[in-house]
Amino acid sequence: MFLGDIFSPDILIAAIIVAVLIFGGSAIPKLAKSLGSAKTEFEKGLKEGKDSGVTKAADATETKTPETDK
Repeated sequence: MFLGDIFSPDILIAAIIVAVLIFGGSAIPKLAKSLGSAKTEFEKGLKEGKDSGVTKAADATETKTPETDK
């Protein structure tokens, strides 16, 4: 199976070696840190989007009562 061959340990080790040769040993941790912070910001944005969606729905269903004169 082709997909099984892609994720074999030999291919993954070769990909790591190529990445170290291309980016250098010191750039790999920086790259991993930036990917981690990007993931965190993405999840934070998703949470904020869900929260604002909930408040918009609550505002839409909220009924306003007419003010009465005394």
